[in-house]
Amino acid sequence: MKMKFLHTLMALCLGLSLMGCTSSSASDTPASTQANEISSDTASLSETTKEEASSASNSLPEGFTHTVIDHAGNEVAIPAKMERIVITSTPLPSAYVMFAGSAEKLIGMIPSSYAAASNSLLAELMPEITEASTDFMNGSDINIEQLMLMKPDIVFCTETQFELLTTAGIPAVVFSSSNWEYNAIDTFGAWVTLFGQIFQDEERATDIVEYGNEVYEMIQTRLAEAGDSLEKPQTFFYFNYSDGTIFTSAHFAEWWANSVGAVNSATGIEGSSVEVNMEQIYEWNPDFIFLTNFIPFLEEDLYQNTIEDQDWSTVKAVQEGKVYKIPLGVYRWFPPSADTPLMLMWLAKTVHPELFSDIDMNEETLKYYKNFYNIDLTEEQLNMIYNPSRDASGKKQ
Repeated sequence: MKMKFLHTLMALCLGLSLMGCTSSSASDTPASTQANEISSDTASLSETTKEEASSASNSLPEGFTHTVIDHAGNEVAIPAKMERIVITSTPLPSAYVMFAGSAEKLIGMIPSSYAAASNSLLAELMPEITEASTDFMNGSDINIEQLMLMKPDIVFCTETQFELLTTAGIPAVVFSSSNWEYNAIDTFGAWVTLFGQIFQDEERATDIVEYGNEVYEMIQTRLAEAGDSLEKPQTFFYFNYSDGTIFTSAHFAEWWANSVGAVNSATGIEGSSVEVNMEQIYEWNPDFIFLTNFIPFLEEDLYQNTIEDQDWSTVKAVQEGKVYKIPLGVYRWFPPSADTPLMLMWLAKTVHPELFSDIDMNEETLKYYKNFYNIDLTEEQLNMIYNPSRDASGKKQ
């Protein structure tokens, strides 16, 4: 581990020297499982960070304050100055802005996250996020030369991007979306815990993580109390759409369904994005259909049967009026995001309204944004969350 750490530090020093030699005329414009296990998981990670990082703390170069262990097991030196931050991992910007309370230091982000942010409540709450650049990325691929011209202080990235960044001398921290078996609460909790270590505010991280765990436990308790009498409806998550092809999900969709007392239509099928056709959907005949914000379609498109080459008229969920567009707060709610606890409550109440009749989602959302974003939402902003724009998908209908 220490050799890996020293190798990374050498690469950082070399890259920072190269970046310092960049012409001053270069552009410097800001560009754009289970809940009861998360506490022990993150605590274990925290202890690992303290123990393993302490051995290298005395050898940190000037300008670095401490080390953390990221989600790929890399020991990463954290710079004292983090004024220019770039995020190249898709679902992560929402968790960052929640923790930081601002997007002012976010100079670059992955294009798909920008599409969601610029067409969501986040652009209104933190308009500076629309100034972040996406030009240095093509999909999930990074143009390293262009990124270096942006002079980032640190990049929050995926595991596959880490070597490219550190070889170029850019401090990078890996955040994972898959280490926790696609458990959205645990994944979100792990992100927040790592941010707490990076920004040295573990108390705030603990408050956020504990709330998510409490929501999960509340839902599991009520489902357990309902016992065998609880009917588990079948849910179809219309995850994505491309060139006439329908995609559902077997990863996060499976966890969402199981966590709220339902069954995922695609259960048993492996893959985060699974191609399906209408014949398969007719065979499943789901009780509920949930439309993610990765697609431009809204409920009325299925009810009015206006999607080309897709006939939804005979599907049970359509006939019974149980098609729902998943809300969009500071990010899309289907993958893990800063609003994951709200997604869990909303989904549970939608699937089992009788079990969660006492939960007022408007009230819960107002409290959540006040407590964790320090934002008093207006009625109009609340309406934006529960009635997302087609444009948030970043795709044309």
